Amino acid sequence: MCGIVGEVGNDNAVELLIHGLKKLEYRGYDSAGIYVNDEKGNDYLIKTKGRIAELEKKITDDVHGKIGIAHTRWATHGIPSAANAHPHVSEDGRFYMVHNGVITNFKELKNEYLSDVHFESETDSEVVVQLVGKFASEGLSALEAFKKAISLLGEGASYALLMIDRENPETLYVAKKKSPLLIGVCDGFNVVCSDAMAMLNVTHDFIELHDGEIVELTENQIKIQDKDGNPVERKPFHVSQDASASEKGAYEHFMLKEIDEQPAVMRKLVQEYVNENGKVEIDEKLIKTIEESDRIYVVAAGTSYHAGLVGHELIEKFAGIPTEVHVASEFAYNRPLLSKKPFFIFLTQSGETADSRQVLNQVNELGYPSLTITNVPNSTLSREATFTLLLYAGPEIAVASTKAYTAQIAVEALLAKAIGDDLGFEDSKAFDIRQELSTVANGMQTLVDEKEKIEALAQKYLAKAHNAFYIGRAIDYDTAIEAALKLKEVSYIQTEGFAAGELKHGTIALIEEGTPVISIITDQTIAAHTRSNEEEVVARGANLISIVSEKLATKKDQIVLPTVHPLLTSLVAIIPAQLLAYYASEQRGYDVDKPRNLAKSVTVE
Repeated sequence: MCGIVGEVGNDNAVELLIHGLKKLEYRGYDSAGIYVNDEKGNDYLIKTKGRIAELEKKITDDVHGKIGIAHTRWATHGIPSAANAHPHVSEDGRFYMVHNGVITNFKELKNEYLSDVHFESETDSEVVVQLVGKFASEGLSALEAFKKAISLLGEGASYALLMIDRENPETLYVAKKKSPLLIGVCDGFNVVCSDAMAMLNVTHDFIELHDGEIVELTENQIKIQDKDGNPVERKPFHVSQDASASEKGAYEHFMLKEIDEQPAVMRKLVQEYVNENGKVEIDEKLIKTIEESDRIYVVAAGTSYHAGLVGHELIEKFAGIPTEVHVASEFAYNRPLLSKKPFFIFLTQSGETADSRQVLNQVNELGYPSLTITNVPNSTLSREATFTLLLYAGPEIAVASTKAYTAQIAVEALLAKAIGDDLGFEDSKAFDIRQELSTVANGMQTLVDEKEKIEALAQKYLAKAHNAFYIGRAIDYDTAIEAALKLKEVSYIQTEGFAAGELKHGTIALIEEGTPVISIITDQTIAAHTRSNEEEVVARGANLISIVSEKLATKKDQIVLPTVHPLLTSLVAIIPAQLLAYYASEQRGYDVDKPRNLAKSVTVE
């Protein structure tokens, strides 16, 4: 997700907005921009490709303002560049706007309304500000033009919009649909942000905006109206000043926040590991050491083990190296017969997992090379392994891992790509990982924006369930196992993940009237077989929820997944499963972030 901040009424607009952007850096981005106006006829627009530090270099001492908007962008429509960076400007230079989200019908709007307008960027976002400029030139007020432009955005559009009218630089115009946006209430001024974290240095009181609402914001007034133009009164909520609650921002639970952060994590990983030419940049010594091995052993526990199962598919398909995945607690005391030149990969969110460390100690004693993939630099497993790759997922506070799981799979994909390219494998060379992970990020965003639908499914099928099943085949089976773990660990519903074809070998005896069965189907080669398994459970009274890739979906499927590379489907298929688990736990009244009997980092064997 892109980052978005705005303010009105503070004389230090530049400092405030840049600080806000820096607080959103963890999301990942490829360009940034800022517009400020001092309300006395002086204004400044500065945009650049790259990091916020590059933007700061371009801001000279004379740049100042009392109202402003700023943005960090991750390229979707148009390459990373200053021209494609936000804010965007109407052709007549009157309106300045930043946008988070996607305008699905931007081409149609261009053709119908803006065929005579010159566009400075390749983005879908610029269409909105150009529409406002066009309608204002025809006699509408800034607010009326803003509302009319928004009314034309397609049904599937998502947006968080901030706009400044250069002819009335005392008002910030705000609108929201699907993309998160908050109004921060300050002393003598007001702010807007996509994440409360960006503005906690100036306020802890926020007003959450609902879809379809439009706001006129001045330094001392907040005028909210619903989509029908009716005024809305809503009291601010207070974000606690303790450190953990502050990190949580406007979210009720860390788990939901961390689910929402996964698109940004995908983008961050591309930013960290892929150069401008699309080459994965990983330590060459690590790559050569793995290539010299005759077998890879992935060792992990819990969710990380499930990420390893998916990684096994990626490594063998793209790098051509035989790979095994082992549960750390089993491997430590029941070590299998090893190959002659093994290489070990340890997957761990915390880098402190005791079972995995026990295996690493044995590996080090035997003198074998190893790699730790972790979210925590300088953790024990990172220090003691031969090599380390970081997840760059940001702090994961909720006990049930979400973004670390998807980050682990993405890093395994990056590693497999790097090895395969170095070995010259055609499948790897044809795999454009920058594009594929960007597509995954967009797909994840689509799914997290569909929370209401998934919340309703959880309420209908899981809120009062005693047991449930996930089923799938091939890589969908790997996902099913992780999905089942998520549901059981936070909602306490007894849940099992099964290879769909194994149902008839015993498990189907447990299916009775009303049993929730969640089916995952992303692989065309086995889709028909899993469909047959769906019919088997429905015939025995199961309540079926189908999570299906778009190209395989039918009208009866409740959750449709955006199309991604076949080997990366786990990255999108797990999102609705995580949300089902979250809402089932919340609806049953449990502590989502701190499930009973569990700890975030398992430091005992």
